[in-house]
Amino acid sequence: MKIVVSRDPESLGAAAAEYAARRICEAIDAKGEARIVLSTGASQFTTLAALVKKDVDWARVTMFHLDEYVALPDTHPASFRKYLRERFINVVHPGKAYLVDGTPEGIPALTAALREAPIDLGLIGIGENGHIAFNDPPADLDTREAYIVVDLNDTCKRQQVGEGWFPDPDSVPRQAISMTVWQILQCRHILSAVPFPVKAEAVRKTLEQDANALVPATVMKGHESFALYVDRDSFSLVDESRIRPAPGVPWTLEKAL
Repeated sequence: MKIVVSRDPESLGAAAAEYAARRICEAIDAKGEARIVLSTGASQFTTLAALVKKDVDWARVTMFHLDEYVALPDTHPASFRKYLRERFINVVHPGKAYLVDGTPEGIPALTAALREAPIDLGLIGIGENGHIAFNDPPADLDTREAYIVVDLNDTCKRQQVGEGWFPDPDSVPRQAISMTVWQILQCRHILSAVPFPVKAEAVRKTLEQDANALVPATVMKGHESFALYVDRDSFSLVDESRIRPAPGVPWTLEKAL
């Protein structure tokens, strides 16, 4: 586990994008292609903005994404398909891009494409309630499906309102299609970019608690290649003496302040 604390969201995004680009280029150099998973939300703005400027052979990259609201049109401002088209797909034009269409019927074809080959890098955000993708607590840590239909809890809905995607919690869809926790852990490398003061409690719980379903992000600490990029604000509640890596997993803490 690698923890990098940056000064602010912009420097965090630059550092995280550098790490992501390096991993993507390593995969392309090794096997001629890279397969990545992207997350969305306000916390990913600076990382994606920096990543699309990197010198990567994007034509050799296949992109998947984590989740989408059920039955939300892709023209809606909160649609993650819209988000990724505007901020990534239409900017770098990857070789292939597979989007979650927000319907349970779309899961089998998406799963088949996802599992054609390993995913080299997953950019996985952490929610204010500790969720990864839309796996709200208590998350299903046992399913081996790739994507499932999940119910969104109230904390998650308030986060979506707080980020400006919806006017009020009642406007947030009740369900979403989400990549599962188990499937996320199959990525060869996991990068979590987590800025902002509102993520401080989630970051504290992630780093100070053992793996558990009530803070789904904690399970990523057991991954053999997990990099957590935070800024001063999101790291502000962490007691460094209480950081609990997964048993047997080496870890480092780097501060670039």
